[in-house]
Amino acid sequence: MTGQRSDARRNYTHILAVAEAEVAAQGAQASLERIARVAGVGSATVRRHFPTRQALLEAVFEQRVQDLCDRAHALRGERDSRSALVEWLRELLAYSLAARGLADALSYQPLRDEAGQDSCARTIGAAGELLLRKALDERTVRADITIDDLLVLIVGIALATENYTDPATRADHAFRLAVAGFGAHDA
Repeated sequence: MTGQRSDARRNYTHILAVAEAEVAAQGAQASLERIARVAGVGSATVRRHFPTRQALLEAVFEQRVQDLCDRAHALRGERDSRSALVEWLRELLAYSLAARGLADALSYQPLRDEAGQDSCARTIGAAGELLLRKALDERTVRADITIDDLLVLIVGIALATENYTDPATRADHAFRLAVAGFGAHDA
């Protein structure tokens, strides 16, 4: 946004605030037209700031993604690398359930597609990779696990449980079942 006129910066900030509310209410499929209408701007203005739905979702979740990255860095200092990884994955799952649409945003692109492009998945993947690498080095998780595997697992659980009456309980149960399967000695 550097170099933009002050009215363009205000539009961006206002559209983003409206988008955050709409995504929280409707999930990743929130209507761009409704966002424009509620923000009091034309749909072309929304599309100028956010040319794709993915760009809009990335902006909406930027702070949550940063919080998850900060948490991964903090957990990296923990002695039990497996527990640190599991705790971070549990927090990622909780964020994905609480922030409707985050799981959708993470599922739009695999981590290694379109190299060089910043994305929620790439940023979260890099943070999670730090924890996974430590657990792999210490042999506290299976050697064949990748961060892509773990993100697919979290996104899958979040998407599969988001419409349950109590999604957090259902997601936690599925998560515990999955975590039991990625210990160092499991086949």
